[in-house]
Amino acid sequence: MLSPYGMEIVESCLTCKLRVDRIFCDLPPAALQAFEGIKYATAYPQGAVLFVQGQLPRGIFVLCKGTVKLAINSPSGRTVIVKLAEPGEVLGLSATISGKPYEVTAETIDPCQVNFVKRDDFLHFLKDDVEACFKVAEQLSEKYHSACKEAGALGLSHSAGEKLAKLLLEWTSKNGDGAKGDPRLKLRLTHEEIAQMIGTSRETVTRLFAEMRKRQILQSKGSTLVIRNTAALREIANHN
Repeated sequence: MLSPYGMEIVESCLTCKLRVDRIFCDLPPAALQAFEGIKYATAYPQGAVLFVQGQLPRGIFVLCKGTVKLAINSPSGRTVIVKLAEPGEVLGLSATISGKPYEVTAETIDPCQVNFVKRDDFLHFLKDDVEACFKVAEQLSEKYHSACKEAGALGLSHSAGEKLAKLLLEWTSKNGDGAKGDPRLKLRLTHEEIAQMIGTSRETVTRLFAEMRKRQILQSKGSTLVIRNTAALREIANHN
């Protein structure tokens, strides 16, 4: 039977609806209790920076609630958003393992609940638990696969319209609410931030959204985006 500490982690995993990245939720009770003993639970407001690109790794951040924007910044000031991290993901994992600086800057885009584990404590935890070490290796492999897939999907697209359509379809498949009709998305990024994800300008993103609304592919209701014609959006993504 799980100890109260182990039950707390399991309940947290279920509450946060963790998906494939829940590497610490399926461990044996003893490992769960060990992880409980080294984590620090923290609540962050919107706009908080968890770590900065180029900073030496302090440890890992397990996202339990909220969304975190991962971005790369160039010396010239250009920003590319590489990912929106969702609950269940472990941030700063590769840097913490390798000891090399964080590759990205992590910033919350809404209030978040995060479990932080110091680097030394995390490395000792992995040395002491073979199963946890294997799960970390498994996730690093999965992240590499996902990064290659996402880079190919956007990098091989022929136009900004195609990239935007693919991004909207990806968000719809992950977070869209279409149980009662047309899929709906809560847009948490500005047009400037969306432009940073697909490698174009804010003006282009604004123009593309206007064109899609004019063609009745999309409909905006405040910060909610309604996909009125999914087939047309797929056509843009595949043939534009």
